[in-house]
Amino acid sequence: QVQLKESGGGSVQAGESLTLSCTASGWPYSKNCMGWFRQAPGKSREGVASITSDGVTYVPDFVRGRFFISQDNGKNTAYLQMNTLKPEDTAMYYCAADSPCTVATGSVWEYDFWGQGTQVTVSA
Repeated sequence: QVQLKESGGGSVQAGESLTLSCTASGWPYSKNCMGWFRQAPGKSREGVASITSDGVTYVPDFVRGRFFISQDNGKNTAYLQMNTLKPEDTAMYYCAADSPCTVATGSVWEYDFWGQGTQVTVSA
């Protein structure tokens, strides 16, 4: 059972940056994926970035160039760097994990383990 712990959410002004962290434990396999998803009130959960344990990333077009995902394998931690934040980025952000996994995707159906979420609020 993979356990995930997120941190780093908060309230910022539009244009500012924020970095989220997700630390994982209990990997059953050596090849894994971690992803970041968000869900705004009344909207579906959507993937914003994901990464394989080999460092291959996936970032969808709608945040590409502003959101960046990285990881520290030694710390079992994935980071989501969010730049030039916009009010429409306001959402609950969730860390997710899939194990085993070799292809990072933005599909919620691919991930078996989820964190509790951390709120990101961007004001105009």
